[in-house]
Amino acid sequence: MRAMPLIQAVEAVEESGAADFSNDTWWIVLIKAVGLIVFLLLSVLFAIWFERKVVARMQYRPGPNVHGPMGLFQSMADAMKLLFKEDITVKAADRLVYVVAPMISVFCSLLVFAVIPLGPAVSMFGVTTPLQLTDFPVAVLYILAAAALGVYGIVLGGWSSGSTYPLLGSVRSTAQVISYELAMGLSLVSVFILSGSMSTSEIVAAQERVWWFLPLLPAFVLYVIAMVGETNRLPFDLPEAEGELVSGYMTEYSSMKFAWFFLAEYINMLNVSAVATTLFLGGWRAPWPLSMIGDGVLNTGWWPVLWFLAKLWLLMFFFVWVRGTVVRFRYDQFMRFGWKVLIPVGLVWVVAVAAVQGARAEGVALRTLLISLSVVAVAAAVVSFLIPEKPEPAAPVRKKKRFDAFADGYPVPPLPGQKLPPSPRAARLRAQEAPGEVTAGEPVTAGRAAGATTTTTAAEEEEPRG
Repeated sequence: MRAMPLIQAVEAVEESGAADFSNDTWWIVLIKAVGLIVFLLLSVLFAIWFERKVVARMQYRPGPNVHGPMGLFQSMADAMKLLFKEDITVKAADRLVYVVAPMISVFCSLLVFAVIPLGPAVSMFGVTTPLQLTDFPVAVLYILAAAALGVYGIVLGGWSSGSTYPLLGSVRSTAQVISYELAMGLSLVSVFILSGSMSTSEIVAAQERVWWFLPLLPAFVLYVIAMVGETNRLPFDLPEAEGELVSGYMTEYSSMKFAWFFLAEYINMLNVSAVATTLFLGGWRAPWPLSMIGDGVLNTGWWPVLWFLAKLWLLMFFFVWVRGTVVRFRYDQFMRFGWKVLIPVGLVWVVAVAAVQGARAEGVALRTLLISLSVVAVAAAVVSFLIPEKPEPAAPVRKKKRFDAFADGYPVPPLPGQKLPPSPRAARLRAQEAPGEVTAGEPVTAGRAAGATTTTTAAEEEEPRG
């Protein structure tokens, strides 16, 4: 008797495509909400161990292997260390904002999984409910909004610290999120066009026959690049570049406030991986040919949770793989790549997908449409080769000036092509060893016979220092 409501719920989802939450009670919602939080916290602990192990294997070293079997308890030991570490608040900080900022980042990161479908309808304590906390017609826009709000924690944390390096890191993160949020949003528009909905459960239902990463491969590649930039991970971790900004916006944080920022970063990695799984990789649906076993029996019950987690951790492995193989971008390269490559490509792809869908709606055959687009692309490539390139103007000849490292009152390293002037101290030592030899650039001692101690260089006599 209990199986009848479950079968009816599954059939209703297959017909409409949307998840049915009409049977949910308040305690079912509470169980699912607490379960999601526990799942995310345990996943973060496992992700830290997983990242250390994978990077260690790539670098031919063992990684964590002391605490627990295969070092599995190393993440727990690190969490306990941060929990009991002395909590320091810098004097120049704005106390309230300084404390609230990491909470904003963590809170916004926990919001995303509320609309991620982990599986179809199942029987939970006698209640038929979908494995999803909630869903609504603009669920993907809700995900983008939650991800964008999370940057306020980074910005406020860097600003409230009252220090230069955190402020620079927070400003960088603002520009980074604005740039790559646009590219990410454009990559998702084509999914909306094909699915005809922005509801996550309906998008998963629309991928019953084909996963969207196949027909929308350029959008999938665009999203994967943008999600790495969105989460401030290597090679796009410019807001916390250790070689430039010490630790960026987290420089003045310690103890659990630092741990909250760290927790938000890893939860955001899980979030963007779950969104990619839901929108491009079929969500909780089993991969082919497993989906054909037993007339799709592996797409019912609790089995889909396994397929969802497998896809999720495959993308998490991609995060770690990129970190271990690609070096960090320069900031100008990073911003140029976002604004001049990703966003234009995303705009062109959205226009192309919209044109194809519009033509199909008008009854144009798909084969004819693809042939027409291929002809247009080839013609555009030929025309681009025929357009002559403009000759580059000759670089103006610049008059070489003597480089002075202390011209602005503080030492500045020389740029390529510049040379430091001869060291007065070295020239003075050479003059003491051979008092009769004075060459250009060496100190010329005024009143040497009289025992004067004031020295100048020959270059300084010709041109005074600025």
